Parts: sequence; C-alpha cells; structure tokens
Amino acid sequence: MRTIRIHVDLALAAGQEITLPAQAGEHVARVLRLDVGAPVVLFSGDDGMEYDATLVGVGKREVVASVGSGRAVANESPLALTLAQGVARGEKMDLIVQKATELGIARIVPILTERSEVKLDPARAEKRLVHWRAVAASACEQSGRARVPTIDPALPLSAWLASLGDDASPRLALLPEGTRRPGELGLRDTAILAIGPEGGFGERDRAALASSGFLGLKLGPRILRTETAGLAAIAALQALYGDI
Repeated sequence: MRTIRIHVDLALAAGQEITLPAQAGEHVARVLRLDVGAPVVLFSGDDGMEYDATLVGVGKREVVASVGSGRAVANESPLALTLAQGVARGEKMDLIVQKATELGIARIVPILTERSEVKLDPARAEKRLVHWRAVAASACEQSGRARVPTIDPALPLSAWLASLGDDASPRLALLPEGTRRPGELGLRDTAILAIGPEGGFGERDRAALASSGFLGLKLGPRILRTETAGLAAIAALQALYGDI
C-alpha cells in the first residue's frame, strides 16, 4: 500500500491534533480523495522526523489529522552539497530543484549571472522563492526525505560569492575548460557546486569564481544543458563521496 507523506510547515509532536495547511488539505481531500480514518505520514522538514498520523476530519474548508508516534529518518547524504544554480527559465528551474532534492542536495542558491536570461524584480523573486520551496517539499514527500533542503533567495553571483566568507568547503564550478574530474577531488563531508545558466558562465563570472577559490570541474567531452549539468554533477559526486 502506498504511503502518503505530507509536508506541513508546523512543529509536530505525538498526541497533537493539527489542521493541515490549506494547500496540503486540498490535496488530501480533493486530489487524493482520502477520508476520515486514512493513515498518512507527516513531516515538518526541518528536524529529520516523520510522524504516523490519522485523518480525523475531512471537510471542504479544513482537514484535521491526529499525530501519532514519530521516528527519525536517517536518509540524508553524508555529503552536504550546496548547489549554486544560475536561474534557468520556466520549468527548467523547477526540474532542477525537484531532481536535486531527490538526489539529496542540502542547499540550493539561485544565482543571477552575466548571461542570465531570467530577470527577477523583488516581487517576482519572492514569488519564485515560495514556489521553489514548495517544489522541494513535494520532492521530499515523494523521495522519503524528512529534511527539506534550504533554498536561499536569489542573489547576484558577486553578492553570493561575498557571502561565502571563510567557508572552508571545497568550491567547484562546472566549466567546459575545467580540468578537475569528480574522482580526483577527495571530498569529505561538504562541497559547493556552481552551475551557470543557459549559455554558461561569462568571462567576468569565471574570473570572479576563480578569485573566490573555485576549481574548474569537468564531467566529460560533451557540453551539458544547465538543467542536465548540475544534476549529472550531483549524481557523480554522490556516487563517489555520498550515498548513491
């Protein structure tokens, strides 16, 4: 029987009765068509716990669940990867967020670069951030994760590089001229991976990355699209140093 996992942005504890957030409640009642008595699994996404629960009220306006016992979910990768992704157009960015989450990414930073085609004013940037976080939460529901990866607000590349400070994590940028292969890196528990948008990183971007200590990573002789590049790199690094 399929386990229905539901992300709720609420603190959870055994013995509670909670009203599911509106979007989750609508999904349960109108899409999944679950009724009173149906078992579900709830997780908040920030503590690595999930809880068995039972629906005790299913109405047009709200869905109420009784929270039962909880358990720790130990399926986070030992390699905590940060993906700095050049913001891609439309559904490409959704795909990147979704699949990176399934592959175990710990953090995603949308970056705006020299060749970025997407322009985000403050209102649109906030709307996209909310959407991307929902995509990541949904991917956690499907993949069994109980920690939703952090997704930062979109930043210009220069501002993001300045924010890194003295972070000692290995810094990698996927570049056509890169010389480092994944198997040569000797990663341990953290790494930062930067991927350009459609069209890749421009010359100023590459200079800024190099001056901030980023090594050029190369996956092979072919040029990968932005929606392929990061996912392929994550999978390779997870296979070598993580839990794939």
